[in-house]
Amino acid sequence: MTATSARTGIIHLSDLQPQVTGAEMVASLVPPPQFDEATFETYRADAAYPSQQGAKETLMAFSGIAPAAKRGGFFSRPKKGPELKPGVYLDGGFGVGKTHLLAAIYHAMPARRKYFGSFIEYTALVGAMGYKNTVDLFRGSELLCIDEFELDDPGDTMVMTRLLGELVASGTRLAATSNTPPNALGEGRFAAQDFLREIHAMSASFQTIRIDGVDYRQRSFDGHAVVLGESEYEAAVADAATRGVASDDPFNGLIGHLARLHPSKYIRLVEELDLVGVTGVRELTDQSEALRFVAFVDRVYDAQIPVRATGLPLDLVFGEEMLAGGYRKKYLRAISRLNASTHA
Repeated sequence: MTATSARTGIIHLSDLQPQVTGAEMVASLVPPPQFDEATFETYRADAAYPSQQGAKETLMAFSGIAPAAKRGGFFSRPKKGPELKPGVYLDGGFGVGKTHLLAAIYHAMPARRKYFGSFIEYTALVGAMGYKNTVDLFRGSELLCIDEFELDDPGDTMVMTRLLGELVASGTRLAATSNTPPNALGEGRFAAQDFLREIHAMSASFQTIRIDGVDYRQRSFDGHAVVLGESEYEAAVADAATRGVASDDPFNGLIGHLARLHPSKYIRLVEELDLVGVTGVRELTDQSEALRFVAFVDRVYDAQIPVRATGLPLDLVFGEEMLAGGYRKKYLRAISRLNASTHA
Protein backbone atom coordinates (compact mmCIF):
# COMPACT_ATOMS: atom_id res chain seq x y z
CA MET A 1 0.00 0.00 0.00
CA THR A 2 1.02 3.64 -0.09
CA ALA A 3 2.78 3.63 3.28
CA THR A 4 5.11 0.74 2.40
CA SER A 5 5.67 1.16 -1.32
CA ALA A 6 9.31 0.52 -2.26
CA ARG A 7 8.90 1.69 -5.85
CA THR A 8 9.24 5.24 -7.09
CA GLY A 9 8.39 6.98 -10.32
CA ILE A 10 5.48 8.01 -12.52
CA ILE A 11 3.07 5.52 -14.07
CA HIS A 12 0.01 5.79 -16.30
CA LEU A 13 -3.07 3.98 -15.02
CA SER A 14 -4.26 3.50 -18.60
CA ASP A 15 -1.26 1.19 -19.16
CA LEU A 16 -2.23 -1.17 -16.33
CA GLN A 17 -4.28 -4.33 -16.74
CA PRO A 18 -4.75 -5.56 -13.17
CA GLN A 19 -6.07 -9.05 -12.52
CA VAL A 20 -7.91 -10.14 -9.38
CA THR A 21 -8.62 -13.74 -8.42
CA GLY A 22 -11.57 -14.86 -6.33
CA ALA A 23 -9.21 -15.79 -3.49
CA GLU A 24 -7.66 -12.31 -3.54
CA MET A 25 -11.11 -10.73 -3.48
CA VAL A 26 -12.08 -12.78 -0.43
CA ALA A 27 -8.80 -11.94 1.33
CA SER A 28 -9.48 -8.22 0.83
CA LEU A 29 -12.84 -8.35 2.64
CA VAL A 30 -11.61 -6.45 5.69
CA PRO A 31 -12.05 -2.79 6.71
CA PRO A 32 -10.03 -0.18 4.75
CA PRO A 33 -6.68 0.78 6.33
CA GLN A 34 -7.96 4.05 7.83
CA PHE A 35 -10.47 2.01 9.85
CA ASP A 36 -8.01 -0.57 11.18
CA GLU A 37 -8.33 0.96 14.65
CA ALA A 38 -11.97 2.06 14.46
CA THR A 39 -13.84 1.31 17.69
CA PHE A 40 -16.97 2.52 19.43
CA GLU A 41 -14.72 4.36 21.88
CA THR A 42 -13.04 6.35 19.10
CA TYR A 43 -16.35 7.31 17.48
CA ARG A 44 -17.03 10.88 18.55
CA ALA A 45 -20.77 11.46 18.50
CA ASP A 46 -21.78 15.05 17.76
CA ALA A 47 -23.91 16.31 20.67
CA ALA A 48 -25.87 18.47 18.22
CA TYR A 49 -27.19 15.28 16.62
CA PRO A 50 -28.46 12.87 19.32
CA SER A 51 -29.09 10.17 16.69
CA GLN A 52 -25.32 9.60 16.53
CA GLN A 53 -25.04 8.62 20.20
CA GLY A 54 -28.25 6.61 19.91
CA ALA A 55 -26.88 4.72 16.92
CA LYS A 56 -23.63 4.04 18.75
CA GLU A 57 -25.44 2.54 21.75
CA THR A 58 -27.74 0.41 19.58
CA LEU A 59 -24.81 -0.92 17.58
CA MET A 60 -22.86 -1.71 20.74
CA ALA A 61 -25.79 -3.84 21.87
CA PHE A 62 -25.93 -5.49 18.45
CA SER A 63 -22.22 -6.29 18.78
CA GLY A 64 -22.75 -7.86 22.21
CA ILE A 65 -21.29 -5.02 24.24
CA ALA A 66 -23.37 -4.48 27.38
CA PRO A 67 -24.32 -0.88 28.18
CA ALA A 68 -23.05 0.71 31.37
CA ALA A 69 -25.07 -0.53 34.32
CA LYS A 70 -27.48 1.91 35.91
CA ARG A 71 -28.11 1.91 39.64
CA GLY A 72 -31.53 0.86 40.84
CA GLY A 73 -33.35 -0.42 43.89
CA PHE A 74 -32.74 -3.79 45.47
CA PHE A 75 -35.65 -5.35 43.56
CA SER A 76 -35.04 -3.50 40.32
CA ARG A 77 -34.45 -5.49 37.17
CA PRO A 78 -32.73 -4.31 34.02
CA LYS A 79 -35.14 -3.39 31.29
CA LYS A 80 -35.38 -5.91 28.50
CA GLY A 81 -34.53 -4.26 25.19
CA PRO A 82 -36.42 -4.87 21.98
CA GLU A 83 -35.71 -8.08 20.12
CA LEU A 84 -32.88 -7.48 17.69
CA LYS A 85 -33.27 -8.32 14.03
CA PRO A 86 -30.51 -10.30 12.31
CA GLY A 87 -29.28 -7.15 10.62
CA VAL A 88 -28.71 -3.46 11.28
CA TYR A 89 -28.88 -0.89 8.52
CA LEU A 90 -27.25 2.51 9.01
CA ASP A 91 -29.10 5.12 6.98
CA GLY A 92 -27.69 8.63 6.83
CA GLY A 93 -25.88 11.26 4.84
CA PHE A 94 -22.27 10.98 3.78
CA GLY A 95 -19.55 11.92 6.22
CA VAL A 96 -21.47 11.22 9.45
CA GLY A 97 -19.34 8.25 10.53
CA LYS A 98 -21.35 5.29 9.20
CA THR A 99 -18.30 3.42 7.92
CA HIS A 100 -16.46 4.03 11.22
CA LEU A 101 -19.38 2.48 13.11
CA LEU A 102 -19.56 -0.42 10.64
CA ALA A 103 -15.86 -1.11 11.18
CA ALA A 104 -16.39 -0.83 14.94
CA ILE A 105 -19.00 -3.60 14.72
CA TYR A 106 -16.55 -5.73 12.74
CA HIS A 107 -13.76 -5.24 15.28
CA ALA A 108 -16.02 -5.63 18.34
CA MET A 109 -17.77 -8.88 17.45
CA PRO A 110 -15.66 -11.88 18.49
CA ALA A 111 -16.60 -13.81 15.37
CA ARG A 112 -14.33 -16.48 13.95
CA ARG A 113 -15.55 -15.86 10.42
CA LYS A 114 -16.50 -12.30 9.50
CA TYR A 115 -16.22 -10.19 6.38
CA PHE A 116 -16.23 -6.48 5.56
CA GLY A 117 -16.59 -5.12 2.04
CA SER A 118 -18.27 -2.58 -0.16
CA PHE A 119 -21.46 -3.54 -1.95
CA ILE A 120 -19.62 -3.60 -5.27
CA GLU A 121 -17.02 -6.00 -3.87
CA TYR A 122 -19.69 -8.53 -2.93
CA THR A 123 -21.47 -8.37 -6.27
CA ALA A 124 -18.11 -8.65 -8.05
CA LEU A 125 -17.29 -11.72 -5.97
CA VAL A 126 -20.53 -13.36 -7.08
CA GLY A 127 -19.56 -12.58 -10.66
CA ALA A 128 -16.09 -14.07 -10.22
CA MET A 129 -16.98 -17.18 -8.19
CA GLY A 130 -20.58 -17.86 -9.18
CA TYR A 131 -23.64 -17.58 -6.95
CA LYS A 132 -23.55 -21.08 -5.42
CA ASN A 133 -19.84 -20.91 -4.60
CA THR A 134 -20.33 -17.50 -2.98
CA VAL A 135 -23.19 -18.79 -0.83
CA ASP A 136 -21.09 -21.80 0.17
CA LEU A 137 -18.19 -19.48 1.04
CA PHE A 138 -20.22 -17.23 3.33
CA ARG A 139 -22.56 -19.85 4.80
CA GLY A 140 -21.71 -20.37 8.45
CA SER A 141 -20.04 -16.98 8.82
CA GLU A 142 -21.10 -15.01 11.87
CA LEU A 143 -21.02 -11.51 10.39
CA LEU A 144 -21.22 -9.84 6.99
CA CYS A 145 -20.58 -6.07 6.85
CA ILE A 146 -21.68 -4.28 3.66
CA ASP A 147 -20.57 -0.69 3.14
CA GLU A 148 -22.50 1.67 0.82
CA PHE A 149 -25.36 -0.65 0.03
CA GLU A 150 -26.67 0.32 -3.41
CA LEU A 151 -29.08 -1.37 -5.81
CA ASP A 152 -28.25 0.19 -9.16
CA ASP A 153 -29.76 -2.45 -11.43
CA PRO A 154 -32.23 -5.36 -11.34
CA GLY A 155 -29.46 -7.96 -11.55
CA ASP A 156 -27.80 -6.72 -8.36
CA THR A 157 -31.19 -6.59 -6.65
CA MET A 158 -31.99 -10.23 -7.37
CA VAL A 159 -28.50 -11.50 -6.54
CA MET A 160 -28.11 -9.63 -3.24
CA THR A 161 -31.61 -10.26 -1.93
CA ARG A 162 -31.25 -13.98 -2.60
CA LEU A 163 -27.76 -14.10 -1.13
CA LEU A 164 -28.64 -12.22 2.05
CA GLY A 165 -31.83 -14.22 2.48
CA GLU A 166 -29.94 -17.50 2.38
CA LEU A 167 -27.27 -16.24 4.76
CA VAL A 168 -29.75 -14.88 7.31
CA ALA A 169 -31.58 -18.22 7.24
CA SER A 170 -28.30 -19.96 8.06
CA GLY A 171 -27.59 -17.67 11.04
CA THR A 172 -25.36 -14.97 9.58
CA ARG A 173 -25.81 -11.50 11.06
CA LEU A 174 -25.71 -8.48 8.75
CA ALA A 175 -24.58 -4.88 9.14
CA ALA A 176 -24.88 -2.42 6.28
CA THR A 177 -24.57 1.29 5.54
CA SER A 178 -26.24 3.35 2.84
CA ASN A 179 -27.47 6.81 1.96
CA THR A 180 -30.90 5.31 1.20
CA PRO A 181 -33.36 3.47 3.49
CA PRO A 182 -33.69 -0.22 2.52
CA ASN A 183 -37.32 0.12 1.44
CA ALA A 184 -36.33 2.92 -0.96
CA LEU A 185 -33.35 1.21 -2.61
CA GLY A 186 -33.51 1.46 -6.37
CA GLU A 187 -35.89 4.43 -6.44
CA GLY A 188 -35.35 6.61 -9.48
CA ARG A 189 -32.78 4.21 -10.93
CA PHE A 190 -34.63 1.30 -12.48
CA ALA A 191 -38.11 -0.22 -12.37
CA ALA A 192 -37.93 -0.78 -8.63
CA GLN A 193 -41.64 -1.55 -8.45
CA ASP A 194 -40.94 -4.79 -10.32
CA PHE A 195 -38.73 -5.93 -7.47
CA LEU A 196 -40.63 -4.60 -4.45
CA ARG A 197 -41.24 -8.07 -3.03
CA GLU A 198 -37.52 -8.85 -3.05
CA ILE A 199 -36.56 -5.43 -1.69
CA HIS A 200 -39.14 -5.56 1.10
CA ALA A 201 -38.17 -9.13 2.00
CA MET A 202 -34.58 -7.99 2.35
CA SER A 203 -35.46 -4.87 4.37
CA ALA A 204 -37.45 -7.02 6.83
CA SER A 205 -34.14 -8.52 7.98
CA PHE A 206 -32.77 -5.12 9.02
CA GLN A 207 -33.37 -2.75 11.88
CA THR A 208 -32.96 0.66 10.24
CA ILE A 209 -30.93 3.15 12.29
CA ARG A 210 -30.99 6.75 11.14
CA ILE A 211 -27.85 8.83 11.69
CA ASP A 212 -28.03 12.60 11.17
CA GLY A 213 -25.15 15.03 11.09
CA VAL A 214 -22.80 17.22 9.10
CA ASP A 215 -20.23 15.83 6.67
CA TYR A 216 -17.03 15.73 8.74
CA ARG A 217 -14.91 16.02 5.60
CA GLN A 218 -16.31 19.51 5.00
CA ARG A 219 -15.54 20.81 8.48
CA SER A 220 -11.86 21.48 7.82
CA PHE A 221 -12.14 23.43 4.58
CA ASP A 222 -14.55 25.43 2.48
CA GLY A 223 -15.02 25.95 -1.24
CA HIS A 224 -14.17 23.83 -4.25
CA ALA A 225 -11.76 21.00 -4.78
CA VAL A 226 -8.21 22.23 -5.33
CA VAL A 227 -7.26 22.87 -8.97
CA LEU A 228 -3.61 23.24 -9.96
CA GLY A 229 -2.03 25.11 -12.83
CA GLU A 230 0.00 23.08 -15.30
CA SER A 231 3.40 23.85 -13.74
CA GLU A 232 2.07 23.29 -10.21
CA TYR A 233 0.63 19.97 -11.27
CA GLU A 234 3.85 18.80 -12.90
CA ALA A 235 5.81 19.78 -9.81
CA ALA A 236 3.40 17.97 -7.48
CA VAL A 237 3.52 14.74 -9.52
CA ALA A 238 7.31 14.90 -9.88
CA ASP A 239 7.77 15.49 -6.15
CA ALA A 240 5.51 12.57 -5.22
CA ALA A 241 7.40 10.36 -7.70
CA THR A 242 10.66 10.92 -5.82
CA ARG A 243 9.14 9.42 -2.68
CA GLY A 244 6.78 6.82 -4.09
CA VAL A 245 4.59 6.02 -7.07
CA ALA A 246 2.52 8.75 -8.71
CA SER A 247 0.06 8.30 -11.56
CA ASP A 248 -0.34 10.82 -14.37
CA ASP A 249 -3.25 10.45 -16.79
CA PRO A 250 -5.45 12.68 -18.91
CA PHE A 251 -8.97 12.61 -17.48
CA ASN A 252 -10.49 11.35 -20.74
CA GLY A 253 -7.93 8.56 -20.90
CA LEU A 254 -8.65 7.49 -17.32
CA ILE A 255 -12.41 7.49 -17.89
CA GLY A 256 -11.98 5.42 -21.04
CA HIS A 257 -9.74 2.92 -19.26
CA LEU A 258 -12.19 2.48 -16.40
CA ALA A 259 -14.77 1.38 -18.95
CA ARG A 260 -12.50 -1.47 -20.01
CA LEU A 261 -12.03 -2.81 -16.48
CA HIS A 262 -14.51 -4.40 -14.10
CA PRO A 263 -14.93 -2.15 -11.02
CA SER A 264 -13.70 -4.99 -8.82
CA LYS A 265 -10.25 -4.42 -10.37
CA TYR A 266 -10.06 -0.72 -9.45
CA ILE A 267 -8.63 -1.60 -6.05
CA ARG A 268 -5.66 -3.24 -7.78
CA LEU A 269 -5.34 -0.27 -10.12
CA VAL A 270 -4.47 2.06 -7.24
CA GLU A 271 -2.95 -0.27 -4.65
CA GLU A 272 0.67 0.92 -5.03
CA LEU A 273 -0.03 4.61 -5.58
CA ASP A 274 1.08 7.46 -3.35
CA LEU A 275 -0.62 10.10 -5.50
CA VAL A 276 -3.25 10.15 -8.25
CA GLY A 277 -2.78 12.79 -10.93
CA VAL A 278 -5.32 13.69 -13.64
CA THR A 279 -5.22 16.47 -16.21
CA GLY A 280 -7.97 18.16 -18.17
CA VAL A 281 -10.88 17.30 -15.87
CA ARG A 282 -14.25 17.92 -17.54
CA GLU A 283 -17.89 17.50 -16.66
CA LEU A 284 -19.21 13.98 -17.09
CA THR A 285 -22.42 13.71 -19.09
CA ASP A 286 -22.68 9.93 -19.47
CA GLN A 287 -24.27 8.12 -16.53
CA SER A 288 -22.23 4.94 -16.96
CA GLU A 289 -18.97 6.90 -17.04
CA ALA A 290 -20.01 8.83 -13.95
CA LEU A 291 -20.87 5.70 -11.96
CA ARG A 292 -17.59 4.04 -12.89
CA PHE A 293 -15.75 7.17 -11.79
CA VAL A 294 -17.61 7.07 -8.46
CA ALA A 295 -16.43 3.49 -7.93
CA PHE A 296 -12.87 4.57 -8.73
CA VAL A 297 -13.08 7.52 -6.32
CA ASP A 298 -14.26 5.16 -3.57
CA ARG A 299 -11.18 2.97 -4.03
CA VAL A 300 -8.86 6.00 -4.05
CA TYR A 301 -10.48 7.42 -0.92
CA ASP A 302 -10.43 4.07 0.91
CA ALA A 303 -6.68 3.90 0.26
CA GLN A 304 -6.29 7.53 1.46
CA ILE A 305 -4.42 8.57 -1.69
CA PRO A 306 -4.10 12.33 -2.37
CA VAL A 307 -5.41 13.58 -5.72
CA ARG A 308 -3.94 16.41 -7.83
CA ALA A 309 -5.79 17.69 -10.88
CA THR A 310 -6.03 20.36 -13.57
CA GLY A 311 -9.06 21.57 -15.48
CA LEU A 312 -12.54 21.68 -14.00
CA PRO A 313 -12.69 21.43 -10.18
CA LEU A 314 -13.42 17.80 -9.37
CA ASP A 315 -16.41 18.74 -7.22
CA LEU A 316 -18.09 20.00 -10.41
CA VAL A 317 -17.50 16.84 -12.43
CA PHE A 318 -21.14 15.75 -12.02
CA GLY A 319 -23.50 18.19 -13.73
CA GLU A 320 -26.79 19.56 -12.41
CA GLU A 321 -28.82 17.08 -14.44
CA MET A 322 -27.02 14.15 -12.84
CA LEU A 323 -27.28 15.63 -9.37
CA ALA A 324 -31.03 15.91 -9.85
CA GLY A 325 -31.39 12.21 -10.72
CA GLY A 326 -31.67 8.95 -8.83
CA TYR A 327 -27.94 8.73 -8.10
CA ARG A 328 -27.75 12.15 -6.42
CA LYS A 329 -26.58 10.86 -3.03
CA LYS A 330 -23.95 8.65 -4.62
CA TYR A 331 -22.54 11.60 -6.59
CA LEU A 332 -22.59 13.87 -3.54
CA ARG A 333 -20.64 11.30 -1.55
CA ALA A 334 -18.05 11.15 -4.33
CA ILE A 335 -17.82 14.95 -4.41
CA SER A 336 -17.19 15.01 -0.67
CA ARG A 337 -14.43 12.43 -1.03
CA LEU A 338 -12.88 14.22 -4.01
CA ASN A 339 -12.78 17.49 -2.09
CA ALA A 340 -11.02 15.80 0.81
CA SER A 341 -8.56 14.01 -1.49
CA THR A 342 -7.51 17.19 -3.33
CA HIS A 343 -6.93 18.95 0.00
CA ALA A 344 -4.87 16.06 1.39
